[in-house]
Amino acid sequence: MENFNPDPKPGRLILPLVLIGMIATTYTFINRVTTNNNLEVITIDDNTTDEIVSEEIIEDTTTTSSTTTLPESVVLYLEEIQAEKIQSIELGKKVLETNQRWDDKDTTYQEAQQEFEAFIDDAEQFVVTLSDPGPPESNASLVSNHEELKVLVNLIYEDTKELLEGLTAPDTGERRSSALSSFNNNLGSFQQKIEEIIASSTSN
Repeated sequence: MENFNPDPKPGRLILPLVLIGMIATTYTFINRVTTNNNLEVITIDDNTTDEIVSEEIIEDTTTTSSTTTLPESVVLYLEEIQAEKIQSIELGKKVLETNQRWDDKDTTYQEAQQEFEAFIDDAEQFVVTLSDPGPPESNASLVSNHEELKVLVNLIYEDTKELLEGLTAPDTGERRSSALSSFNNNLGSFQQKIEEIIASSTSN
């Protein structure tokens, strides 16, 4: 007589038990690892992934810049000629405004004459200030460039004297106009030379 088997497929109960055992083992293993190493299980979604990638890109593209330390004497000289450049801009502005007021007959001859005389004094002081103390003697490049600045500032000084002569000349303004053109050119060259000196000194 054959024994009756109520379950024709007894093996089908084993698979769920095996799966449950694997899940339990995996859960226990992860908890043990995170606990022993003080780790935190983090669920990463799509947005978090984008942020991580962005951070990595930013870090990769960061470059280290290097700075050049200039001697104190050079720094002081560059600051001085930068201040002279600013003063030259102010002088040029005042000369143009005074000349325009005279052309427009918005000022008297006496007032214009006094202002042009003041410009001569300003330019003369310009020459004195630029001549001393000058750049450090140990820097041959700055010494050479400074000589060019001295030539230009003396030309500006001569231009201011010619402007006054042009104001008093018996012509219809041609001499003054020529002096103003020379003044503007020399003033522009002076300012440009200062920019070149500063750029060259700070880029090395």
